[in-house]
Amino acid sequence: MAKRAEPLPDPACAASDVGQQIVRWLTHLRAERRLSPKTLEAYARDVRQCLMFLGQHWSEMVTLERFAALEPSDIRAFMAARRADDIGGRSLMRSLAGLRSFARFLEREGLGKVGALGAIRAPKVGKSLPKPIHMSAAKRFADASERAGEDREPWIWARDAAVMALLYGSGLRISEALGLKRRDVPLPGAGDVLVVTGKGNKTRMVPVLQNVLALIHEYVAMCPHSLAPEGPIFVGARGGTLRARIIQLVMARMRGALGLPDSATPHALRHSFATHLLSRGGDLRAIQELLGHASLSTTQIYTGIDSERLLDVYRTAHPRA
Repeated sequence: MAKRAEPLPDPACAASDVGQQIVRWLTHLRAERRLSPKTLEAYARDVRQCLMFLGQHWSEMVTLERFAALEPSDIRAFMAARRADDIGGRSLMRSLAGLRSFARFLEREGLGKVGALGAIRAPKVGKSLPKPIHMSAAKRFADASERAGEDREPWIWARDAAVMALLYGSGLRISEALGLKRRDVPLPGAGDVLVVTGKGNKTRMVPVLQNVLALIHEYVAMCPHSLAPEGPIFVGARGGTLRARIIQLVMARMRGALGLPDSATPHALRHSFATHLLSRGGDLRAIQELLGHASLSTTQIYTGIDSERLLDVYRTAHPRA
């Protein structure tokens, strides 16, 4: 499959040498850093937006030489313009990270040092806790009978239930679940571990429950399409690649029927997996390994969720003086 071309800056605002270096930078990030396509797309878009802003801000073409001469006030003006467009703190942080990455690449290539970016502080972002789904509701997402009456073939119900059971039962990212090959998934009773490929093409082993394997096996038996051992185990209605958007839409319909908030997404099932393990005495380091987090600090956010739950219990049950 041909790789999608990365977006280049508008030639009206940036010189061709800038566009060429952006392509080289993104190729480097893809090949050496193994960043995900979505991250690459976001970085390319952020740098393009900055170059378009600078072209208008300076009323002149942005060249590599002019870009290297950036002033801190230019970056602050760009960030202020983005904030005026109601861009949140996290998106601004990503924009700054993308610009710094591009600047470091130019410096390594001997094409100028953009010192101004080092003088800019990243915007503060308030920590927001993930919103897990209640245990009973999470289990209902993995019950194909919840969708009885929908105008869909039963094997599709079974497929969606198996995917959601895997997200909740093993804490997988949706991309990890949909990336599983048929040969990767043992038959019920023939194994209890999956080897999944996560961010940065890193592999890890995660346990899988036998009832989840039974749901996957039930779906495979019902699936009308041929599932090759080296091909994906979860396929779309026509036998092609199953897109994450399909599962997202399924959960959107189901959460409406179950009376759940918009935060009940496929990724929330992964949050639920971690939160429910922690609330039952799970070790934080073990949960980090299961989730495939590079840093323990990423996993520690779930301790905040558990603390909130304990405080809610305290506020509700503690006798007032």
